[in-house]
Amino acid sequence: MSLFRLDASILPASSASRSLADLVEAEWTASHPDSTVIRRDLAADPVPATAWADAVTGGFVDEAQRTDAQRDARALGATFADELIGADALLFAVPLYNYGVSQHFKTWFDLAYTDPRIDPQGTALRGKPATLVTVLGGNYAPGTPKEGWDHSTAWLRRVLEDVWGLDLRIVERPFTLVGVNPALDAFADTARELKENAEQSARTYGRELAALRGDRVA
Repeated sequence: MSLFRLDASILPASSASRSLADLVEAEWTASHPDSTVIRRDLAADPVPATAWADAVTGGFVDEAQRTDAQRDARALGATFADELIGADALLFAVPLYNYGVSQHFKTWFDLAYTDPRIDPQGTALRGKPATLVTVLGGNYAPGTPKEGWDHSTAWLRRVLEDVWGLDLRIVERPFTLVGVNPALDAFADTARELKENAEQSARTYGRELAALRGDRVA
């Protein structure tokens, strides 16, 4: 049994997304104490920005004609795909940055996506249980002043759920900058409630992640 966990936060010591992912992982480990957790930390080990272009252009030439950079990039993309395919369940912790997708995650996804085993026609990831943890500094819910400014969560859902076909659950915690940005102090009570709700969802989805995998193994 194995769980693949990816973290994209650039601030590991104070990361809200990592804290929530820890709760999901704890529930998985409680159900599968002998399982392995495969970790991919995109802050500690970022994907080179040139890797995707090298992998794509390398696909247009014969292997013997590829540069070292192209070979390395294609091999790294295959490693990413191996990690996803080989795991029994997946956990992604990806914060919203500057109203968009974390560039660390996007670079990782683009490179992994060069592997034909996990393209839209592939079936290697179809139905695999997964949990996405995402956190937002503000609140972009319907009716809020910045409704529609979150350009990350919908994209993450699209590529994980629709492109890769994962059996996806999403834990979302808004207002993580309350207590950090004085302009948001008025929302302290709301932020506290949202944090508690997210933590409960993380525990619930962690148990579901473990149970789904158990059902599949049985």
